Amino acid sequence: MYADTQTAAIMSAGMKLLRENLGVVETEIFISIINTNEFDYTKWRENLWEDLTAQELFESASEKVQGYTVPERVKVLKA
Repeated sequence: MYADTQTAAIMSAGMKLLRENLGVVETEIFISIINTNEFDYTKWRENLWEDLTAQELFESASEKVQGYTVPERVKVLKA
């Protein structure tokens, strides 16, 4: 049951992000592309940040996590 709840929460958050950043129509187009048999997720990921240096990628990621706090509902596993 927890996995279903967690999956629904992730899907809801993802759809919200897509709508906010792409708009409704572009979100539908994105989902349609992802759902086609021709879409190769692994190949897409290989080239996703090819135009960025490692330093640029690090700086971008660092900016995104500034001030981010893990929601209480998320269980953080410690090593």
